[in-house]
This record gives sequence, structure tokens and C-alpha cells, in this order.
Amino acid sequence: MSCKQQLVILGATGSIGISTLDVVERNQDKFEVFALTAGSNAKSMAQLCITHQPEFAVMATTDAAKQLNQYLAGSDCKTIIRSGAEVMAELAAHPRVDAVMSAIVGAAGLMPTLSAVEAGKKVLLANKESLVMSGQLFIDKVKEHKATLLPIDSEHNAIFQCLPSALQGSQNNTKLAQHGVSKILLTGSGGPFLNRDIDTLAAVTVAEAVAHPNWSMGQKISVDSATMMNKGLEFIEAKWLFNCQASDIEVVIHPQSIIHSMVQYQDGSVLAQMGNPDMRTPIAHALAYPERISAGVKPLNFSQIADFTFTKPDFMRYPNLQLAMTACEAGQGATTTVNAANEVAVAAFLKGEIAFTDIYRVNAHTLDATANVNVHTLDEILACDQLAREQAVQQIRKVQR
Repeated sequence: MSCKQQLVILGATGSIGISTLDVVERNQDKFEVFALTAGSNAKSMAQLCITHQPEFAVMATTDAAKQLNQYLAGSDCKTIIRSGAEVMAELAAHPRVDAVMSAIVGAAGLMPTLSAVEAGKKVLLANKESLVMSGQLFIDKVKEHKATLLPIDSEHNAIFQCLPSALQGSQNNTKLAQHGVSKILLTGSGGPFLNRDIDTLAAVTVAEAVAHPNWSMGQKISVDSATMMNKGLEFIEAKWLFNCQASDIEVVIHPQSIIHSMVQYQDGSVLAQMGNPDMRTPIAHALAYPERISAGVKPLNFSQIADFTFTKPDFMRYPNLQLAMTACEAGQGATTTVNAANEVAVAAFLKGEIAFTDIYRVNAHTLDATANVNVHTLDEILACDQLAREQAVQQIRKVQR
């Protein structure tokens, strides 16, 4: 019987999934791929199956699974191909699985991630929407089922590394101040439009919005980084991950993306986690925690770093960031609504249906038009999410007039 950790990678064909497989390949003595899941990219999945030989590959739809079968026809790949969200959830909870990388973008990642949590797995969380949509419920389930929750977003992983060990466990109930922490400093690059004239942002093209200056990411996350909604979602995620309040978190613009986040202590100390902007570092950290393994990332060369700069975020430039922070203080219904509206708005922008600055208008108007109900159960959360999506579609129609 293999003593290697058995992994399921939810969202294997995305940038996080590919980076995870790269780390796994560098550490084949420690990890083995049990299952890979993806949405519709059957061609990329076929290549991953041939290279990594997982026991299972799951596509979101039966059509995509048929395509994958066709791509693998004639190969010696023995991977069992299945389809559907229920199967993804089933494999995330499989008795043979040790760890689950949750890297499906958006609300679609919630159910299989919760399935892994309820099975008490080690969950490597790259899907921030799971916590944004269902924070209290999600954290309660982590504690109830004694799952291990490790953050993959570079910022949250950095905060995790800088916190006292007593605050690193996902079963923790104590407040930051009890361990000498006074503030979480959440850094963000400011995206591609940090210095662009605000009056020209309405003319931003899709190509400009997805061209992040430091990180290689998928289109949706790249647009979120350009609007800084990504940082807003991370703000909400940090509240739940680290058992703190919105007032305990401060966003700092750091264009170089070398310091990934910081923790400020009551004695005046500030601990920072630094590294080249490469997602393989937090992935390797979480995979091996509490040990360290090779990630294939070059160490920083401090003699070649010109400077570190820090500024406060300009909410006139980044109204989506302020909207998400306000939603965080308002409660679960507001954060679920903002997340759903933003997914719909960004998809519309990527299809050329609305302008870049309309993303905020759709998000803000959807939040205004939706009663901020206090959601608790999974059914209530999913209903709130669906209502927000319907309202966002209506707001898009108004913006298009």
C-alpha cells in the first residue's frame, strides 16, 4: 500500500491546478494524484491524464467527458472518466484521499469543497468564494468534522506563516489579540491600472484587464485583480480564516508583489512573508505543512530588488474593494450577494457586453436591490446566491440601455 499522500485536484486545468501538479511532479516520493477534475477543457485534461495517470478524471458535463474519452482513445491511459458535480464531491470525500486542492473558480467550487471538509480531509483552499459565500457554515463544518484547512491564496498563506503557531490551526477559537497580534496587513499589487488615469477606466479592454503585471492567473481572477474585487474577496476570506473582525484587517497597496502579506504585533514587530510571485510557493507550503519541500521557485535576489513601496488603496479607483469591505461588515447575505453579482458582471465584461467600470455598477446596484437577509443554512446561501445572479442579470440589462 502506498504511503504517499493521495491528492484530488478540483480545477486541475486552471493555473492553480497546473502549478499543483508541477509541485507534485517535483516530489513524487511524497504525493500521488488520485483524481483530477475540470470544467470543459477536455484537451488539456487529456494531456494531464497521460502525464500523471490519475485513477479518476471528472469533467463537469457528460459532453466534456465524451470529448475526454475521444482524446484518450488509443493511448495507454487507464484513467476512469466520469462526469458531474456530484461525482466531484464523491471523490473529494473518498476514503483513500488524504488531501484536496480546491481550485475551482467561483461558486461552483463550494459543494465539492464542503464534501471534502465533511469527510475530514486536509483541504488546500484556493477557492476563496467558498468562504465568501458560506463563511460561518464552512468554518463550523471544518471544526465539526476536524478537517484541516490550509490557505493557498498567496496573501492568506503568507498571513498563516506569519501568525503564532497557536493561531495556525483551523480548529482555533481564540482572538488575535490574545496572542499579541494587533493587525493583519493584507497586501495587493493594485493590478494593471494602479497609475492609469481614472477617467479612462471605462475604456479598458478585456486584453488590458487580464494582463496582470506580476501574476499569471485565469481571466476571471485577473479581472478581479484589476478591479481589486479580488482583494475585497480576500478581505472577507481573511475574516473567516483567522477568526477576526473587519476592523482587524488593513489593505496595503504593494506594487512589487514581493511581500505577500504581513502580521503586525502589539510590541511593534511586523512579520512579513516574502518571495517571488509564484503560486508554487504557497502550494508547496500547504502540501507539506508543517514540513518544507522543493517548489521549483527561485529564491529572492535582494541585490536586484530596487525598492519596496506601499500606499493606501484609492477607493475612487477601486470602488469594488470598498464595496466588498462594506459587505464584510454587513454580514453573510451581503457577501454572498456581492460574490454572485461579481461573477455575473465579470462574465459579461469578458464577453464584451458591459464596460469595465460597469462591473462595479452591477455589483453595487445588485447589493442595493437585494434585501440583506441573514443566511445560515446551505439552502439559504444557495438561494441568496441564485437571487443575486438573477438580479445582476437585470442590472446588466439596465447598464446596456
